[in-house]
Amino acid sequence: MSFLELRQQLKLTQQLVMTPQLQQAIKLLQLSRLELVDTVQQEIEENPLLEEDMISASQDSDSDSTRSSKGEEEIPPVPVERTNEVNMDNQSSLSEINWTDYVNEYESSSSFKAQESSEQTSRFDILSKKPDLRGHLQWQLSLSDVTPEDFEVGLFVLGNLNGDGFLEISEEELISETGCTPEIAQKMIGVIQDMDPAGVGARNVKESILLQLKRLHLGDSLPSRIVQDHLHLLETKNYAAIAKAMKESMPNVTTAVKIIISLDPHPGRAYSDEEPHYIIPDVSIQKVDNEYVILLNDEGLPRLKISSYYKEILKNKIAAPDSTKEYIQEKLKSAAWLIKSIQQRQRTIYKVVESILKFQLEFFENGVAYLKPMVLRDVAEDISMHESTISRVTTNKFVHSPQGTFELKYFFTSAIERSDGDSLSSESIRQRIRQIIQCEDPDKPLSDKALSEIFQKDNIKLARRTVAKYREQIGILSSKYRKRARTS
Repeated sequence: MSFLELRQQLKLTQQLVMTPQLQQAIKLLQLSRLELVDTVQQEIEENPLLEEDMISASQDSDSDSTRSSKGEEEIPPVPVERTNEVNMDNQSSLSEINWTDYVNEYESSSSFKAQESSEQTSRFDILSKKPDLRGHLQWQLSLSDVTPEDFEVGLFVLGNLNGDGFLEISEEELISETGCTPEIAQKMIGVIQDMDPAGVGARNVKESILLQLKRLHLGDSLPSRIVQDHLHLLETKNYAAIAKAMKESMPNVTTAVKIIISLDPHPGRAYSDEEPHYIIPDVSIQKVDNEYVILLNDEGLPRLKISSYYKEILKNKIAAPDSTKEYIQEKLKSAAWLIKSIQQRQRTIYKVVESILKFQLEFFENGVAYLKPMVLRDVAEDISMHESTISRVTTNKFVHSPQGTFELKYFFTSAIERSDGDSLSSESIRQRIRQIIQCEDPDKPLSDKALSEIFQKDNIKLARRTVAKYREQIGILSSKYRKRARTS
């Protein structure tokens, strides 16, 4: 018979405890610059002990605007007119204001006065948003002469269009999901396909081009027959084979191809609502007198300080309950840790960029072709930090340099071995592939195997599949699609 026994045992171990402060420091380390600004602003709103140091910021701006000339006269201060104090207790005066007329009233000057109109446009009416594809088509659908039931089916069709304007569900799925008849399903798909832009609502590129040709009254023309029967030859620009198969002259085929390539194979992209992504570098590298200088970008980042008012409370110079002092003490620790974490973040970024500059000096001097292979471990060992820290620092951080603006992750690339034992960066290989293809003969484009043989002549071990992978990564088509069109 076995018995359960309870014991007390002392054991000494070491472990890393993720305190909230440590979690916050790690979070700040991996934030982008814009995310950091938002986080700091949120902390200022939530922590009463945090204040933005406006004095130091104004001193910096004043130092930038200081005049070097002593002979300039001082500009006298402009007298400020005082306005009467507004009594907010008198609510009756506010209720008497006609706010509709107020917002519709336009400012007028002595030189120009707008004509009075009872139907003057409101300021709120001129606020606009860029219409997306769904909104543009839904507006057209609302103007169509369809029943409410058909309108709902049309909305379902619009909801299943992708960014290119193509329909991603079959007719059977449309009938199954909406419960409509096959006739209504065909009718509403046709209604959508008749809308602007031409070609929307198609299932693929081929159908989209055919719809656009039909809109141009070219449904039974030579361009339509080429797309219908010989799209594969059109993709490889084999116009001679098209002319032979269709028993048409080469000038007729060339004219038809010009009409086809003038169409938009992805009509929905013109109504994309994607906003541009702006990049603000976290750090810049500048060359001054043959020496590179690293500058951290602190513009727009609030400079924090501890509120002096709450400091006086903790020093018992201002009377306050004990519970209030405990709350202030807790917020003081949080504020001090935030300021320390931001300073530590900036120092870490500086150290990482400094190490990258040391390893990739030839890149900053001569360009992408001289980019060396480098991994996170190289920088981690150089500045005595963990690889995970380097990974967080280099994520969503950008550096501006004489060679352009790059993400810090850009400088960490795999190595391609050479026969002589040396190694090259994979990014420099991609750049070289791009340069070789730009200089190739368009009548005889280089295949992936031919590119591999060119690298082998320079003692660079590069398989054909590796060449194809790098070529696809930089968005270059294969040789059969790069070949110049045959016209005879």
